[in-house]
Amino acid sequence: MSRKHPIVAVTGSSGAGTSTVKNALEHIFHRVGARAAFIEGDSFHRYERKKMKAELKKAKAEGRVLSHFGPEGNLFDKQLELFRCYGETGSGMRRFYVHNEEEAARHETPPGAFTDWEPIPPDTDLLFYEGLHGGVVDGEIDMAQEVDLLIGVCPTINLEWVQKIHRDTRERGYRPEDVKDTIYRRMYDYMHFILPQFSRTHINFQRIPVTDTSNPFAVTTIPTADQSLVMIHFLEPKPDVDYKLKLKGLIEGSFISGFNTLVIPGGKMMYAMELILTERILELMRRRGHLGEEK
Repeated sequence: MSRKHPIVAVTGSSGAGTSTVKNALEHIFHRVGARAAFIEGDSFHRYERKKMKAELKKAKAEGRVLSHFGPEGNLFDKQLELFRCYGETGSGMRRFYVHNEEEAARHETPPGAFTDWEPIPPDTDLLFYEGLHGGVVDGEIDMAQEVDLLIGVCPTINLEWVQKIHRDTRERGYRPEDVKDTIYRRMYDYMHFILPQFSRTHINFQRIPVTDTSNPFAVTTIPTADQSLVMIHFLEPKPDVDYKLKLKGLIEGSFISGFNTLVIPGGKMMYAMELILTERILELMRRRGHLGEEK
């Protein structure tokens, strides 16, 4: 963690909906005047798309586990190097993974490939990471201890799968059978490298559908925000009673379900994120000295 060069990370599985939190934080950064260096988790994958397909075939033949969830498919050491470098100096190297033709035109790099490594922009107030491994721990790799604000996005697993199935089949052209195989192949790494992160986060946002998602592969539409509840669980720092009662009073339809847990209507998720996360970002900025002396 760094007083002068803080790191904010949003972590969640494929299809979890981390982009919702990313959008909320981008609004907050703009509103409070925080200049952020944006880092995409996909940029630390080990292989480009074509090479990954070849490595997956090789791993399957050899009976090995390989996925974008685990260490074999990623450069955890490079990500940790960036986090440490930024925390100490406010600088570091980044690159981008190009997902589609639109991004290819912007980066002048073909889809499925990485851009070259480049220095992050100078004079930023914080580093913002969004991806799979914001709080991953693997042996001597401990990403979580470098992060000042770690946010988990973890919908119920069936909803997570529904969102992934719809995204991969409708936006990326995969067959449902291919998505099912991917989910199965990733399960070991999911259990060992994705799930444990949610015990290290400072705040978890978990969306819970109130429609039937018992068979994710038979669900024809993703439950809407109004067809969901969102459970907000505070791990660190633990909120006092007055803070929770204040949030409950500000968010209509919410209730306290546990000592550190608030449940809100799904349609209030963005509003709740802005209420909760704006305060956390302002505190990081005060610690940095950007908004005056720390109280």
